Amino acid sequence: MHAAYSELLFSELTGNLREDVYNFLSRNGCEEIGVHCLKVGEESKRIAIMFGANSREAEYAGYLHDISAVFPNEIRISIAHQLGVEVLPEEETFPMIIHQKLSKEMARNLFNISNPTILNAVGCHTTLRKHATLLDNVLFVADKIAWDQSGSPPYIKDIYQGLEKSIEHASYAYINYLWQQREKLRVVHPWLRDAFYDLDQLLREC
Repeated sequence: MHAAYSELLFSELTGNLREDVYNFLSRNGCEEIGVHCLKVGEESKRIAIMFGANSREAEYAGYLHDISAVFPNEIRISIAHQLGVEVLPEEETFPMIIHQKLSKEMARNLFNISNPTILNAVGCHTTLRKHATLLDNVLFVADKIAWDQSGSPPYIKDIYQGLEKSIEHASYAYINYLWQQREKLRVVHPWLRDAFYDLDQLLREC
């Protein structure tokens, strides 16, 4: 196991990813994130069925998407460097965003996930990306619906309206919500910017 993971508490895998992820997060002081990951897994599965995506892949991606929460913000850039993960200037400025890339690496390294469709969805679940796959969009939207804050998300109505049209409309609803207030954001991640323009053009052509 990589030295970057040496301080983490990790039990032998049971083969039940839902339980393994929850137990891992709970043992490392992130029980609330564990509950969130279970909810996102369930929501991802539901949305996947709606749009003909692989429901098992969607469920697994949901369980895994925030496993990097075990690393506090202040050490995430250091962990990324240790793992050989590319760090963009925007991620240096706002380390929270790099958790999507760290979760992708941890899914591969700690939970033996080799399916690139799952890994890539986990790796862009916060920002999305240009030319996003169906599963990328499913996980992206599921995470925004099953958010981990109190109250109701301010964008939720727009996402649900988008889901009545397509998964891309739902993704765009959230990205557009951020884009309209981009001047207030700490950073605008280039993947999010690319996803906005990509979806904006795609939906204009529909």
